Order: sequence, then structure tokens, then C-alpha cells
Amino acid sequence: MIEIKDITKTYGEGEAAFQALKGVSFTIEDGEFVAIMGPSGSGKSTLMHILGCLDTPTTGKYFLDGKDISTLSDEELADIRRLHVGFVFQAFNLLPRTSVLRNVMLPLIYAGVDGEERVARSEKALVATGMPESHFTHMSNQLSGGQIQRVAIARALVNDPSLILADEPTGNLDTKTGEVVLGTFQKLNREHGRTIILITHEHDVAEHAERIIQLRDGLVVSDSKQHARRHVKHAV
Repeated sequence: MIEIKDITKTYGEGEAAFQALKGVSFTIEDGEFVAIMGPSGSGKSTLMHILGCLDTPTTGKYFLDGKDISTLSDEELADIRRLHVGFVFQAFNLLPRTSVLRNVMLPLIYAGVDGEERVARSEKALVATGMPESHFTHMSNQLSGGQIQRVAIARALVNDPSLILADEPTGNLDTKTGEVVLGTFQKLNREHGRTIILITHEHDVAEHAERIIQLRDGLVVSDSKQHARRHVKHAV
């Protein structure tokens, strides 16, 4: 599904040039749950932008679903983001005085999907994240942090993307609530076969994935499979 070949990324020119990625290579298969982990300055944010089609590499190749992403124009990258990548961010990015259901519908509204299908697909995505149906009409500013992040995950799912890219998704949550959100990703991966890439600097968070790719100074320093840590269920 994903193939990265000798990716480099350089910012600036001449003496001011900085190489954030120095030749990164790996593959991620359909249905994997992978954590990309590293400290500040390791290159993980740069790599996340390339994986999410928000940026292109300086050299090297990035294939997503067999398509060479590294050669696409800005307009073509925008289409890939809209159709193939679902983003979950640390800051949630929901509209505060808008219902849960409408927040999830927004990508479908922009895509021109008709009303009945928008509702059906949005409700299905919310159910997949474990959000109670009684909360669908709540305003997002009436929800707990964990519930808000579940809505954000549902919004990422609603266009049925090939890839879910989660950037520090528990960064604004307490430990217990973060465990529930990470458990939601595990459920989506194990029960629904979703391919998930989790970007984090915390080892406790990375342990919920089944594979950890560690970056340091713009290079992959380890890539290992593991028994994912099971979350403990709590209400949120």
C-alpha cells in the first residue's frame, strides 16, 4: 500500500540548507497499524507531511496505492488528500457550536455527496468509533475530550480513505482518555482492517501499534514488530 524509497527532504539552499530527512525507506502493507516515533528534530513531522500528501520529497519516491505521489502537482495532491487520506490531529479541529453529526458530514458536503448518503455514511463512521447514537445531535462543545477526538476520528473515516494518519492524537488528552482513543484506533485496525499510521514522540503511545518505526536525525534507526499493548476500557 505504501512504499517509501530513499526519501530526502531539504529546506533552504546553500549554507542555510537543512536536511530533515536523509534517505528514508520502508513499506507499509494494507491493514497495518504502525507508529512512527522520534524525538523533536528527528524528522517525523516532515515525514508525516510527505505521507499525508501535504508536501513532496526533495529526492526519492513515495508510492500510495501504486501511485507515485512524489511527482504530483499541488492540485493532484489535494485530490489524494481528499479521497485517500483521513487526518486526525492533536487539536481536534472541530466546529464548536455545530452538532457531532454535522462535523462528521463536512468532508462529504465539500465533496458534493447528497443529503441522505451524507447522514448514512456519517452515522456509520460514528458507530465505528464507538460514539453513542444519543450523542449524534450534541454540540461538539458539549463533549468530553475523548468524545471530541472520537468525532474527529469519525470525520477522518467518513470518506473511506486508504490511510488514516494520526498526528499526536492523544497530546491534548489525559492518560485515561488517551487510552480509550488509542483503543478506538486498535478496534478500527483489528475489526475494520483500517491502515493506521500514528505519529508520536511517546513510547507508551507507540506501544499500542503493532509495529514501531523509530527516526533519529532524519534516518530510520529501527523498525520492529511487537505485540501491541491492550488498552483498558473506560467510559469517556
